[in-house]
Amino acid sequence: MSQALSHKRRLNKSKKETHTRKRSGKNSGNRPASILEPGAKAPNFSLYSTPDQKVSLSDFKGRPVVIAFYPADWSPVCTDQLSLYNQLLPEFEHYNKPEILGISVDGIWSHIAFAKDRGLKFPILSDFEPKGEVSRSYGAYQHNPGESARALFVIDERGIIRWSYLSPVGVNPGADGILNALEEMYPDKKKVGE
Repeated sequence: MSQALSHKRRLNKSKKETHTRKRSGKNSGNRPASILEPGAKAPNFSLYSTPDQKVSLSDFKGRPVVIAFYPADWSPVCTDQLSLYNQLLPEFEHYNKPEILGISVDGIWSHIAFAKDRGLKFPILSDFEPKGEVSRSYGAYQHNPGESARALFVIDERGIIRWSYLSPVGVNPGADGILNALEEMYPDKKKVGE
């Protein structure tokens, strides 16, 4: 069989698989079908931040919270993303002092080493067991690789999601969306340097 014919068959097979997935409405498994949208109540959770200490969303009632779900400690994109949020903590503080929480399915010991190595000054929570339960509740779980998606949520003082974003797994979503959402929630606050 010629290479050109073989390539054409692979393309046709790929088109059929894509069409079947679209028609059935099923997700390919690599990306979550959808994350929770603005206006939804943020599901409460309680996850380990150390081997003997849990952090709950309800601990921050009355304060805004930014949740950053990410695939894995130590990956280049995740390292850059969380390091950026760490650098921007003083800027975030101008918007009613939101709590920043990082969440992935990595184990607590990996989180502790990662946070120490990167000098992170916000909690990194382990959605390890049952694996991805909290990620799933936010629609931010990738079943095929078995890890959290790269998803962001800004939650107001009443526990309502005000902004959410699902980023491609290999792309650092940066902080502009978070800052814009916080600015919209607190229009009387100014960004640093304005």
